[in-house]
Amino acid sequence: MHNLEVPRPLDLVAPEGNDNDIIIISDVKKSFKDQEVLKGVDLTIRRGETLVILGRSGGGKSVLVSMLVGLITPDEGRIVIEGQEVTQFKDEKEWNRLRLKMGFLFQGAALYDSMSVGENIAFALRHHTKLSEEEIEGIVAERLKWVELEGIEDKMPAELSGGMQKRVALARTMALSPKIIIYDEPTTGLDPITSDTIAHLIARLQREFQITSIVVSHDIRTTLYVADRIAMLHEGKILTVGTVEEIQHSPYREVQEFIHGPRRSKDRNS
Repeated sequence: MHNLEVPRPLDLVAPEGNDNDIIIISDVKKSFKDQEVLKGVDLTIRRGETLVILGRSGGGKSVLVSMLVGLITPDEGRIVIEGQEVTQFKDEKEWNRLRLKMGFLFQGAALYDSMSVGENIAFALRHHTKLSEEEIEGIVAERLKWVELEGIEDKMPAELSGGMQKRVALARTMALSPKIIIYDEPTTGLDPITSDTIAHLIARLQREFQITSIVVSHDIRTTLYVADRIAMLHEGKILTVGTVEEIQHSPYREVQEFIHGPRRSKDRNS
């Protein structure tokens, strides 16, 4: 039986500076035409923690995390991941080497419709490792068991509910045992019970395997359950960063309104 450690296809350079800081974002800016989305974001993410990035819809959360996997390029600023300054990368080869250490759970699951569940999870293993088919099948089965969907390798994505698709997508994200997983709105469109299941899996994955998790969300219930720290993105900058307790008692009106709603926030501050 395979655990979450599979043979890795490459070794990244050791991180420089504080070994506890796995990602460093410094003064990152991004505009689209005349719209300034990120206005100088500064954020440090610690190794092995779950950091939730909160913020209003359209406020730049997904733009920010897309930069961490090279899908969007900053206009200005610096991003360092595992000691590598990714904002200095010159081609896709450099990004591809780093992406094999990272997982990205897309908001819509983004499974390959023409592939079975087992083929979806095995895709990266077949393309980026020299494992035998027997070993790959064992890892696929183990990942599905871990997300509590044992034995559905032959089903097609269209046969699954939205929550099941999201769990299969998480199993696929786990395939290469990433050090970092980015979750883009992982509970959007899911009912509260299914959302709680996804939140439980995120927390368990971080707790059992010390994976660094970055969760983009506006779901307060999920945030309070999974977060070690919370960063509030507001008007293109990080307004504040803190533990769940610190954020719940934040003096910033914008934070209180986001967590409790405008009316309750006013009551708390009166």
